Amino acid sequence: MGEISFAKLLRHWWHDRINFEYAEYCMKAMFWHGGGGLDAYLDSPEFKERSQSVIQAKVKGNWLMSGLNQLFPDFLPEQVRQFTYYSALGQFWRVMSEMFLTLSDHYEQGKIQSIPQVVEHIQAGLVAAANLPITYAVTIRDQVYEIIPESVGLTFLPDTAVPYVEAVFFRGTPFPGTVSYNAQANQISPDLSRFNYGALYADPLPIGGAGIPPTLLMQDMRHFLPEYLHNVYRHSLRGEDDLRVKICQSFQKSMYCVTTAAILGLAPYPPDTTDPDQQQANQSYFETWMDRFLNSRLQDVQVG
Repeated sequence: MGEISFAKLLRHWWHDRINFEYAEYCMKAMFWHGGGGLDAYLDSPEFKERSQSVIQAKVKGNWLMSGLNQLFPDFLPEQVRQFTYYSALGQFWRVMSEMFLTLSDHYEQGKIQSIPQVVEHIQAGLVAAANLPITYAVTIRDQVYEIIPESVGLTFLPDTAVPYVEAVFFRGTPFPGTVSYNAQANQISPDLSRFNYGALYADPLPIGGAGIPPTLLMQDMRHFLPEYLHNVYRHSLRGEDDLRVKICQSFQKSMYCVTTAAILGLAPYPPDTTDPDQQQANQSYFETWMDRFLNSRLQDVQVG
């Protein structure tokens, strides 16, 4: 447990920290849409067996939880699935945070001065971390229980990064109050693969409204703005009156950089290949992705 002080409570109440409401939204979106080896593993007999071992160890001696587990046998396994996603996404974000901190350092040192260089930096980071193992274990009464052992073979790029881009950047879920949930009126797609409520499609203007998960994140991020970026916001049309919206716009632009890096990194052949067959394969690959950008905010990002 960390130390608790009145000064820390004041900073917490003033939102002088990173809020995890949007992280919760990301986890729920990825948990719902699935994809990748992590999602497949959570439906496997091995995971079921390992999760039951953890559950039995946790509820041992707790007659109330043992009784509830018998009455609702699917409830606790579902909680283990969610905790597993929390852990996997935490490992994903740890890699990404170090990548972005290095990016910030390189920018301040003048080593990165253009968007293509940003994309190149992120792509190199994704490739370097591609095969990092994704594991998860918990300790209960001094005994370690492996929920995702390394032997399962889950790794950073195919099992967390790519499903994250798909679920959070492209698909997402509608924010309450911004899109009707009336499925009978066909106001929300019944086909999850056609969802386009992700970060690449979101309108930043509702930021600041109730029920918009990124609002608290942008509220917190304003405490951590580098001075050069804060200065850009101050000299814009509305100054700091719409600061949270401006931060969200920058946040969205960075997501396009990450998506571009992921798309380039997953291309079947190098983009500069001279082989006609490889060029044709690349063209088909990129056309599929470009079709998904048609209804996105790409144009707004480019001119903003």
